[in-house]
Amino acid sequence: MERTAVNPWEWSTKLGYNQAEVITGATRQVICAGQTSVDGDGNPRHPGDMRGQIGLALDNLEAVLGRAGMDLGNVVKLGIYATDVDEALRNFDLMGMRFGPHRVAPPMTLLGVTRLAIPGLLFEVEATAMA
Repeated sequence: MERTAVNPWEWSTKLGYNQAEVITGATRQVICAGQTSVDGDGNPRHPGDMRGQIGLALDNLEAVLGRAGMDLGNVVKLGIYATDVDEALRNFDLMGMRFGPHRVAPPMTLLGVTRLAIPGLLFEVEATAMA
């Protein structure tokens, strides 16, 4: 698989994502459901702690991708939902810490929402991955 970044402007790359990517040579696609801060039994973790919730949501995303034979380097699109966008952005360094080693900056959308499916959850990330 080859990724070619499309950035008519450079501002988004400073924030850690590309405006678009042209993907060629991919043979498999995985569409992940939204991953949140829940344990293996679906119980919410890290109540009131955005940073803890982002970390566990990313752990869970990595687990799903791993089960599909992929990793964060295969992610080509992210959808992110947060109950407090400002607090999520204050902790977005976690995104860079996770995606940076893979040298990818997938296009993403961050939306503020009033709540997520399970009360107490603050952050959710969904992904599309290709290999």
